[in-house]
Amino acid sequence: MRSLLLVASAAIALSDPAAFAQDGHAGHDTHAAVKEADTAGAAIAAAVAASTRTPANTARDPYRHPAETLAFFGVKPGDTIVELWPGGGWYTEILAPLTKAGGGTLYVAAPWEKGLNRIKEKQAADAATYGAVKLAEFPGTGAGDKVPDGSADAVLTFRNVHNWRFGGADKTADAFKQIFAMLKPGGTLGVVEHRLPEEMASALEEKSGYMKRSSVVGFAEAAGFKLVGESDINANPKDTHDYEKGVWTLPPNLTEGDKDREKYLAIGESDRMTLKFVKPAS
Repeated sequence: MRSLLLVASAAIALSDPAAFAQDGHAGHDTHAAVKEADTAGAAIAAAVAASTRTPANTARDPYRHPAETLAFFGVKPGDTIVELWPGGGWYTEILAPLTKAGGGTLYVAAPWEKGLNRIKEKQAADAATYGAVKLAEFPGTGAGDKVPDGSADAVLTFRNVHNWRFGGADKTADAFKQIFAMLKPGGTLGVVEHRLPEEMASALEEKSGYMKRSSVVGFAEAAGFKLVGESDINANPKDTHDYEKGVWTLPPNLTEGDKDREKYLAIGESDRMTLKFVKPAS
């Protein structure tokens, strides 16, 4: 609920009668914005509760806080949303029913086309839920269709920046440039990433699965983005960030197997930063 506290604090500040005593239009606009946020929040909650989600995925909700995270990013059901590198479709299971119900559009974008195979499996098994999801290549190489430039209201990436950083070659800068191109002016980039404490060695970014906040912000700003918000929704103070086998030591991977299994289960999933960027309107 921490993100909701941030949103609520902003809403309280904006709805202060004194702040708008001399500007009736501002008060009206604020009321409309609050109403829109409430409507989006209800739609997100319904999508999180969708019966089409798999039990193994819903079991991760206490660690990943999907309703709070999507609300923090300002996602709306009528948006054109791009989910980057969806993997097995953990967030796709929420975003697909959200956009379907709200008349929006969902792209899932990953390396062509192996990175999309599990989403294709979902489409084949449940066309009613996933049939309208559009497949795209990211990063774009020309092998598959790309997300059209300037088309997206929101681009979301969950625990993926480290893959661009250390996947054999550092493709992070180019990835952020391509994301910038996808978005409409004023569009949102939402990033959730495993957090490496700033005082730890930067070399760990190449092998641990963790990234420093300063690194992620630096890549985004270099591409033209502006950081407009951050939240501890997905923070985990129990995470010590110092495992021999990196972040994958923790759930849900548990790469150490039975070794210290209860210890890692007690820690839970990784400590994560949640950052909201915008593409400037001009």
